Order: sequence, then C-alpha cells, then structure tokens
Amino acid sequence: MTAQVADRLPPPALEPGDVAEKMDGVLRRVTGDAGRQDAYLPSPCVQNHAANLARLANGDLACVWFGGTMEGMGDISIYMSRFSDGVWSSAVRLSDDSTRSEQNPILFTAPDGRLWLIYTSQPSGNQDQAVIKARISTDDGRSFGPVFVLFDRRGTFVRQPPLITAVGDWLLPAFLCPSPPSGRWRGDNDSSAVLRSTDQGRSWMLHDVPESTGAVHMNILAAANGLIALYRSRFADNILISRSADGLSWTPPEPTPLPNNNASIQAARLADGRLAIVFNASSAATSSERRASLYDEIDGEKEDGEGAGVARPALWGVPRAPLVVALSSDDGRSFPVQRTLETGSGYCLSNNSVEGLNREFSYPSVLPAPDGSIDIAFTYYRRAIKHVRITADWIARADA
Repeated sequence: MTAQVADRLPPPALEPGDVAEKMDGVLRRVTGDAGRQDAYLPSPCVQNHAANLARLANGDLACVWFGGTMEGMGDISIYMSRFSDGVWSSAVRLSDDSTRSEQNPILFTAPDGRLWLIYTSQPSGNQDQAVIKARISTDDGRSFGPVFVLFDRRGTFVRQPPLITAVGDWLLPAFLCPSPPSGRWRGDNDSSAVLRSTDQGRSWMLHDVPESTGAVHMNILAAANGLIALYRSRFADNILISRSADGLSWTPPEPTPLPNNNASIQAARLADGRLAIVFNASSAATSSERRASLYDEIDGEKEDGEGAGVARPALWGVPRAPLVVALSSDDGRSFPVQRTLETGSGYCLSNNSVEGLNREFSYPSVLPAPDGSIDIAFTYYRRAIKHVRITADWIARADA
C-alpha cells in the first residue's frame, strides 16, 4: 500500500556539527580506509542535490548542482564550484529565476572549447512543464553568457552529459514527462529520448527510445559495437540497459542484474575499458516504504484517483541507500566487482533539509581522472554534495 509522508516517523534531525561544519571543501584522506579521500563542497544552501562533475580545459575539476530550500521551490538555483590544489571553491550561483525551480545541471565542453551549462527549468513541482535552458562560457567557466532556451518542448528533462559521436553529432540524452489526464505529474508515463544536434547545438531533433516508459535518466556510453545506455527505472525494480549502432535507433530498455529504487545512476568508461557505475543497491522488492510523489510536500496530499488508470504507477520513497560502486568488463551484462561507498537508512520519504529529515545518498556523478583515480560526487542527506576520490583497485577490495 502507498503511504503518505505524514504517516511515517522521520529519523532524528542531523546531529549538531555533523554536515555543515564539514563543508569546507577540503579533500582529506579517510582514516582507516586506505585509498579513499572525501570532501564536502561549500554551499550557502540548506538543500543541495543532483551533482554533475566535469573536467575543465585547464585541468580543474568542476561540479554543478542545484540548491535552495527544497526541490520544486522558486529559490532552487544552479550552483558551481571548482576543485584546484585539493580544495573546492565557494559556490557560485549560475541561475536566478525566482519563478521557477531550476534543476539537474550538466557541464559540457564542446569541441570548439566553449563550456556549456545545460539545466532544466520548471514552475513548482510541475515537471510536465519543464523546458531545457543553457548558458555558454568562453573562459572555462569563469563567466557565462545569457540564459537561453535550448529546447522548448514542455515536459523535457535532462540529467546526464552529452556524447559526441564519431561523425560529430551531439547526442543529449533526455526524458519526457507528459501531463497525466488528471491531477499532477507523478512520473507514471515518463519515457526516454535522444536530442540530436548536427550543427553544434544551434538546433535539436528529438528521437524517441522505443518501449521506454518508466526508463529515465538515460546515460549514453561508447561501447565495442556502437553505444549502450543505462537508465533509472520509475518502477523501482532494476537498472535498465539498451543498445544502439548509431545513437538514434535504440533497442527497448531491458533489466540489468542491478537493482534500482527510482533514483539516479551514472556510469563512466575507465581507461582500461571497464565500466564504473554508482547506484543505490535497493529497490521496491527490498522495502515497502512509499510516498505519494516526489513533490508531495509542496503540492499537498495525493488527490483521489491520482495515479489511477495507468498501466504501471511510478514508485517513490524507496530508501536511497546504500550507495554502491560496481565494475563491469562486459559492457553492462554483469557487475561482479562491487563495493559500498555509503551506508545508512537512506530515508527519503521527505525532502525536508531545513529540519534535517532526509537521509539519502543519491544522484551520483562519476568521472575518471587522467592519473587513474575516480572522482565521484553525490547528494549527502540533501544537505551537501559530497566528493569521494578512489581507484578501481579500491573498488576491488572487499568492504571493510
């Protein structure tokens, strides 16, 4: 049975001095865990979520995320920090539309050297009214030009970085959030698509992924025989995978062996050819906890009949923990090497960061470094963005 947030006893508030005092941006070695370093990015916001990492032209690491008081509120904006000489810089706000919640940012360096910031923009919790916006930097992210609408079809969302094909096409993975026949958006009928540009981002054509209802956050990666894509599942069952020869025609998404809890995942190709993926090792099969929707705290209680009449409803509230990193040597068919990054309750029946209720570890970003290390950023209790630096050898060692 689906339970409302108010029906659940929340976990204790964050302990004094737990997260806020750690948000100094310094990357430190973890005592008793050889080969791992941790940092908490500085931020002026009480809520911080949906990080994405990128390597800048000068070699610095950059991270973008959204912050404010609560996802869906008008004060949710895009922020960016740089990592240089072992320290993350103070966060810089890159969007400021007080009438919209601006979310899921991506950084993308184009072949001409320009740095693109791409993100979504929606009124309140209405993902079915979102559009994709962008800004461009010509000085490696030190400043950005004016905001413009990249793709204006309502209900279009992004989360994962673009990929440039061998013929020079830009492929931006997207997902579509259609309005339900009645009531508010819940994600029941979301599906995936690829936005393709053949003119360096000036125009985009949408290509649907077949039979992809429930498959979102499409993560496109180069593979031995074309491309593969990994997906989050709205139905909180398994991470999904599909394949393509050209990036435009895709096989229908099908389950991988890895579980999914209707939370974001991300994967990257390592220098040795293996895939590294970070995900929550939980699913609807491992927990009965449910909430009405992602935005039920700002949209009010679930209306009678909302979510009814759909072939399969989206599932929300499955704990977002543990956070696990895994390696695959066969392009996502198996993941024999796994290690836990963070463990805890993963409580996500509330997005409330002001009172410290949320305890999720989620929305990872994975970026291999030239020296063989792997940088991972993720949401920590929705209070902070945490940065972890490890290696593939660290992953291969058994959990402590």
